[in-house]
Amino acid sequence: MNAPAAPEPRAEDRPARLTVGVVGAGRVGPALAASLRLAGHRPVAVSAVSDASRRRAAALLPDVPVVEPARVLALADLVLLTVPDDALPGLVEGLAGTGAVRPGQLVVHTSGRYGARVLDPARRAGALPLALHPAMTFTGTAVDVQRLAGCSFGVTAPEELRLAAEALVIEMGGEPEWIAEEARPLYHAALALGANHLVTLVAQSMELLRTAGVAAPDRMLGPLLGAALDNALRSGDAALTGPVARGDAGTVAAHVAELRKHAPGTVAGYLAMARTTADRALAHGLLKPELAQDLLGVLAADPAAGPAGPADTTGPADGPRGDDR
Repeated sequence: MNAPAAPEPRAEDRPARLTVGVVGAGRVGPALAASLRLAGHRPVAVSAVSDASRRRAAALLPDVPVVEPARVLALADLVLLTVPDDALPGLVEGLAGTGAVRPGQLVVHTSGRYGARVLDPARRAGALPLALHPAMTFTGTAVDVQRLAGCSFGVTAPEELRLAAEALVIEMGGEPEWIAEEARPLYHAALALGANHLVTLVAQSMELLRTAGVAAPDRMLGPLLGAALDNALRSGDAALTGPVARGDAGTVAAHVAELRKHAPGTVAGYLAMARTTADRALAHGLLKPELAQDLLGVLAADPAAGPAGPADTTGPADGPRGDDR
């Protein structure tokens, strides 16, 4: 009779391969360290300053001590630098300058803006520099660990460390996407444009629906925005619908008038997005040139839209003129 197969060891029971430290217990660092724990690594230290960051560390990394940044580096083989972008260069210089960085230590930052070059002070001290940016919005709760499954990471590292960087991403459940050093700012701008601005747009939309008397704007918007996002990801500009793409100048003028009356703070954003939408719809043949002039006239008539020249109606092949943007 065959003996029953031995059960697979749990991640927490497997021998840890790397000790992990986190400098900056914002929304990102504890979640990444928690995902590395699930892969068999061992978080050993975290630095946190505010009460909120201490609570996040306690929730996602229980029993991991909160210590000073230099102590984090002393204890960890793999250090996650998860601080705001503007603070990163000074942090790296400070840690390297005080001798906190050890040769052979993996030093990872999660900034979208920077590549591996910002870690040069640590590299000169013998560290192995990696830039691993998760293309995900974080809440600072356990749900973030689940969302990392299938999440793309922007990866930048020296060529000899590329496989190591990609392996770490895969262990966290992510999908590595190689980003060249010089392309990092553009890559990050693209993500901010899509994700951060989406939050602003949705929040404004919900506020306007409440003002219009809708009791559950989230329930109303959920199916609509879900379909719009799915269509946009599948079809790009071909998914454009609505009064701007149709060239309904009168409807757009009514929108602007109502927004000015009830929510004047949203007018500039509406006009900017409508003008950009019109540009793209015209360039892709969705907006008829003969309708574009009246529409762009409405969008240019409001002082908040800034100066603009006459609309270009030469047709989709030429697209909109630069002074109509």
